[in-house]
Amino acid sequence: MNNRRLPAEWEPQSGVILVWPQALGDWKHNLDEVEKSYLSIAAEICAQETLVVVCADEAHHAHIEQQLDLHLAPKNIDPNNLRFIIAASNDSWVRDTAPFSIIENRDDSGENGENKEHFYLLNFTFNGWGDKYPSALDNAITQHLTEGRIFGQHPVINHPMILEGGSIESDGQGTLLTTTSCLANPNRNPQLSIEDIEKILRTELGAKRILWLNHGQLIGDDTDGHIDTLARFCSHDTIAYTHCNDESDIQYAPLVAMASELATLKTADGKPYRLLPLPIPAAIYNPQGDRLPANYANFLIINNAVLVPTYNDPNDALALQTLEGCFPDRKVIGINCHSLLQQFGSLHCATMQFPRGALSSLSTPEMKP
Repeated sequence: MNNRRLPAEWEPQSGVILVWPQALGDWKHNLDEVEKSYLSIAAEICAQETLVVVCADEAHHAHIEQQLDLHLAPKNIDPNNLRFIIAASNDSWVRDTAPFSIIENRDDSGENGENKEHFYLLNFTFNGWGDKYPSALDNAITQHLTEGRIFGQHPVINHPMILEGGSIESDGQGTLLTTTSCLANPNRNPQLSIEDIEKILRTELGAKRILWLNHGQLIGDDTDGHIDTLARFCSHDTIAYTHCNDESDIQYAPLVAMASELATLKTADGKPYRLLPLPIPAAIYNPQGDRLPANYANFLIINNAVLVPTYNDPNDALALQTLEGCFPDRKVIGINCHSLLQQFGSLHCATMQFPRGALSSLSTPEMKP
């Protein structure tokens, strides 16, 4: 019997990882604005749990630490919630390069005969979203995290399959939500059929059900349709999804088709999901005139809070209000991510969370009841 599972994002966490932007990369033209967003994200995470920051080198580390000290001190945030690791990177989108946290229940039947949770990290291969971008440095980040003992004594297992964190959603109970446009794309694992992919997800992640979406992709999304820009589990029976009600928008038809697909999905106990539409902001473009994949589904759930990307758009308020209904026990906080969008990603793409116990060597505040 497979007793592995990929925890849901809303489960108690020990920490979150960020790969800090640097001037030598794609952010050089708007680094100041990007850093403002990262500082806001970092402050909210540090207020709740440990933040691990990946720095390019010692000079980068010194710069980041100075910026964080200045930003966190007025907020009375404990600087002990910060940890730094030196590692070169190609990009900052750590959601797709960091390892997955796997929980395995084993029958450690000693004196008490109890099943105990064991953690290990599963490091899938990253190929730059289908060989679109260089990825060798990003592929080595998990090794640096391991050498820095971020995961304590927990094993780290490498896997040859190409799989990005933004491409799957887990309800923590064995259901995965994903898209055929990404996971079944021949630029990822051309040697694998959908049946092969499902077998790996069941074996390695403990998936019992895999729900595939065949429609929905945002203009400007260079990930080939990551699920974390489209539809997100908010609980085992609730999905918030990107919705378009403007028939003149080129994204209208595929997003309506996706909404129809979502309406046919059932929970593990056979009931329809509670579906909550998130509006999309008005079209945002980069200086070259390319439309960017602005959305509110790219939120991050942390201990006691939900961080939601905002874009200086009238729909920001509606998106925050909708998510407050999804997470009544958490504070829903908007983070201006207009600058992050310039490199085709947003808040969830820039982060990776780890459940309580996965970063066992680090201390972290307790979740509130």
